[in-house]
Amino acid sequence: MTFGEALLWFNDNVLYYPLLIILLLGAGIYFTIRTGWVQGLVGEGLRVVKEKTGDGEVSGLEALMVTVGSKVGTGNIIGVSTAICLGGYGAVFWMWITGLIGASSAFIEAALAQIYKRKDPDGGSYGGPSYYMQHALNSRALGVIFSIALILTFGVGFNALASFNLQSSFEVYGFYNPQVTLKIIGGILALLTAYCLFGGGKRIIAFCSKIVPIMGGAYVIIALLVLIFNFRNIPSTFGKIFSDAFNFEAIFGGIAGSSLMFGVKRGLYANEAGIGSAPNAAANAKSSHPAKIGLVQMLSVFIVTFGICTATSLMTISSGIEATPELAGAPYVQEALYNTFGSFGHIFITAALVFFAFTTVLGNLYYVDSNLTYLKGSKPSQGFMTIYRIIASIVVFVGASAKMSMIWNLSDLFMGIMAIVNVPVILILGKQAIDCLNDYREQIKAGKDPVFRAADIGIDPNKVDYWK
Repeated sequence: MTFGEALLWFNDNVLYYPLLIILLLGAGIYFTIRTGWVQGLVGEGLRVVKEKTGDGEVSGLEALMVTVGSKVGTGNIIGVSTAICLGGYGAVFWMWITGLIGASSAFIEAALAQIYKRKDPDGGSYGGPSYYMQHALNSRALGVIFSIALILTFGVGFNALASFNLQSSFEVYGFYNPQVTLKIIGGILALLTAYCLFGGGKRIIAFCSKIVPIMGGAYVIIALLVLIFNFRNIPSTFGKIFSDAFNFEAIFGGIAGSSLMFGVKRGLYANEAGIGSAPNAAANAKSSHPAKIGLVQMLSVFIVTFGICTATSLMTISSGIEATPELAGAPYVQEALYNTFGSFGHIFITAALVFFAFTTVLGNLYYVDSNLTYLKGSKPSQGFMTIYRIIASIVVFVGASAKMSMIWNLSDLFMGIMAIVNVPVILILGKQAIDCLNDYREQIKAGKDPVFRAADIGIDPNKVDYWK
């Protein structure tokens, strides 16, 4: 057995099943019940996201756009396509379930990140799972393990995947040379990444907040047009999804390659609910109450799962193009669009992946920045950050030429480690986030604009920088 085969076996037969499927879905169901169906507060989240902040402060909307910029990336095109082609049409249903249930976990982890966020010298804030692990559980060691796993997941695995997936979309063109083109594309993406990185975190936020709504909206519009052109296939599309999702004989006959396994893995990759990535952006946001940012971050799961992922799923399946392992990745989506729009379909997906890959890489590295600060104990020196940014750009360049199966397997491993560390922690600390939500609901019911104080829900004010 090769290293790659052993890694795939471990991911499918130990890490994801049974561990993560039970842990993620179990935690999601638990939080859904304990929060009184927090998913029903989507409307409140939409209201909160419009709130303004002062100049130089990160708003809830900007934090949402960084999160969505990272999530609404190549995973929502390539990841979904791969899940359908390798796992079957039923993978779409299990992605929906993972997102719907996982949204409650997304609220919990984001609210905790807000409660335990720290003040930076410039007047802003920062934080994430590592910080609530240290300050709420008094475990610096756990925080270090999580930060290392996150850096490997987002700084290496996911960014290499984004680069690879982008270059793979050029394979349909006559000028594509497998020895040269992928290096050129990887090089261009790496240079653009370096340029933006050397502008600092604020430039990343500014870029993501502007480009994400545009690219996401255009993608959904194209998907809707495909559905309109293929409206006769819509009933059979949902028929394929649900019949395959509940084909339990096939699922339990080979769990590793089933729609359930691919739906959970690729769904988790797309929406990231519970793995502890979004809280790093959530902690940067300015708000009067942690529950507000929890609701805003919960929106990101719905936007990704029921917006972009569903758009990709319905667009490809309704096109009439049969999902086969050979088409896994960009080719399946491109062929689906080509079947409807001709050569424009190929061009549009390539253009979408250019923007998606770029915002994915930048959003991912924004998370990495926060965790490098945690590992060092203070803001890293300029020299250190220069070296890190150069290495991050090199990873993007190398990823374009890497072997797809190996990158997916490594990314799944690192992401799984993040979830294994983070989910038990938010289960332990979940009561604080639930009490925070109840405090928010009570103030809303009283007609107030909610303002949070840690002591009101029994949290020691000495453990937090804010909320005194």
